[in-house]
Amino acid sequence: MQNTVNKTSRIIGWILSILVMLFLLFDAFGKFTKPEAVIKGTTDLGYPVSSITLLGVILLICTILYAIPKTSLLGAVLLTGYMGGAIATQIRVENPLFTYILVPVYLGIILWLGLYLRSTKLRGLIKNH
Repeated sequence: MQNTVNKTSRIIGWILSILVMLFLLFDAFGKFTKPEAVIKGTTDLGYPVSSITLLGVILLICTILYAIPKTSLLGAVLLTGYMGGAIATQIRVENPLFTYILVPVYLGIILWLGLYLRSTKLRGLIKNH
């Protein structure tokens, strides 16, 4: 029974993680291709156009680290920092709470829940504290 629970947890964890990764990869791809909506959205937040590619590179690297089981914890920590910056930016420009400010919070919750469910090591660390 315990083995079935662990297997089910890992599957659900990977599904949640993959959903987050797909969203983040889509976001990174937009930063590389720079459609007009990305340029406008970024400049409306107060960032120069020249920063878009760098943000995409950082996001891509962090997402890849999160996707690799051996580096997933590092990736999750780095993505949490990235999302913290997104939250701070949304607050700074006074965007609405539920439609802009909390989106990175929701992603962070799903990201960490997915990692928690798919990583027995992380579950062990948390249970021991």
